[in-house]
Amino acid sequence: MTLPGDGQVAHAAPAELAAEPARLAAPANDTLQSANALRPSDYTAALVRRMQLSPSWVRGARVLDVGCGSGLLLAAAGELGAASLTGVDVEPDAVAASRALLRGAGHGTHSDIVQGDMFAPVGERRFDLIVANLPHFPMAEVGAEEGRHLTWSAGGHNGRVLLDRFLAGLAAHLSAGGRALVAHNAFVDVEATRAAVRGAGLSVRVTDTVLVPVSPVKLELMPPELLARETGKTIFRYGPHALAEVLVVAISFEASDASDDPSAKG
Repeated sequence: MTLPGDGQVAHAAPAELAAEPARLAAPANDTLQSANALRPSDYTAALVRRMQLSPSWVRGARVLDVGCGSGLLLAAAGELGAASLTGVDVEPDAVAASRALLRGAGHGTHSDIVQGDMFAPVGERRFDLIVANLPHFPMAEVGAEEGRHLTWSAGGHNGRVLLDRFLAGLAAHLSAGGRALVAHNAFVDVEATRAAVRGAGLSVRVTDTVLVPVSPVKLELMPPELLARETGKTIFRYGPHALAEVLVVAISFEASDASDDPSAKG
């Protein structure tokens, strides 16, 4: 996966979701299937747009993408003037795809893409901007959809299995004036995210809200009680079609956050 995210995050999958061999089963020789599996998601597009609207957050920054997938977020950061680009993903094909994309875009000399889980490959390094589109769709089980590994979306029964792990390690890898930009399903409780980072002196602000399509397969895997509670609030159904509210959240140390303008064009 790219970190599991709605297609973009690279982490070792929790045991409750799926065995690692199943996630690595994409045919190595099937180029079209691999490209489909790594295609950027609507979540990724929302993160790219926020970086474009706040270029001062990216320009000259040391950037880390946790679950880099196709490498698109890093390529976008490179185009906006990032000083260095680091990507982590558990999937070998995602690592290869990110490296190829960045080399082709002229960012190979200042990029480093490594295979591994969450923050483990970067040790004690700190970054000015950390981006993440982790798998955090609430699913009690895992299925297959359109050539993609659903573990790239699956976040456990409450959607927070990987998200909470990411948040737990975030403060130790953010520079003093840095921030994280995270794709966050609205129905996965942004208040729980605020509570998770408050003790580390971090604050959370919603910078963007978008609606993204949700497939029937994913709706079927969503816990029924959660689907019932969120329908009409953050999930909107129109016959066989459904849209869900997705947030882009900016997470930073409170002192730097106080003077920050999320819509700054700088």
